[in-house]
Amino acid sequence: MSITTSPLPALTLVVMGVSGVGKTSVAQALVSDTHWVFQEGDELHPAANVAKMVAGHPLDDDDRWPWLRRVSEWIGIQESAGRGAVVTCSALKRVYRDLIREGHPSVRFVHLVASEEVLTDRVTHRQGHYMPPSLLHSQLDVLEPLGMDELGVKVEAVGIPQVVAVRALEALRALEVTAGSGQI
Repeated sequence: MSITTSPLPALTLVVMGVSGVGKTSVAQALVSDTHWVFQEGDELHPAANVAKMVAGHPLDDDDRWPWLRRVSEWIGIQESAGRGAVVTCSALKRVYRDLIREGHPSVRFVHLVASEEVLTDRVTHRQGHYMPPSLLHSQLDVLEPLGMDELGVKVEAVGIPQVVAVRALEALRALEVTAGSGQI
């Protein structure tokens, strides 16, 4: 299911939200629609962060800064090459998003949201992910929704990923028109 009717400008979509909200699935659907490059943000975590999460310990800010810098660097590489891009990153706090987007005018956030009941069900039943369900509550506690001055959209992550991606692209198009660029 694609809604791409004309070429999109080279934006960088940061698909954000807590564990289990469907960042990777929706990001892959966005990539399918846009044909932009993709980076799974979790793959940019230093090994120490992964080990900490596997052990059931939440990351603190000191753990997150090196990871967020890697995400930002990846975005910079895509921008320099003129490529549209999609990256997953929880981006739970405003200060994290500020670091990610600093110097990167192409960044737009796609904040995926779902009820705690849906999230708990998803993280409990997913296979092969190193983030244990026990850490969901720590992420919900830390989450700061997008501010009114942050370029991004909030999208309900209910339904198949392709439908969520369509809703995200429609919301982004409306955002770009409202923001005055009219580019998307």
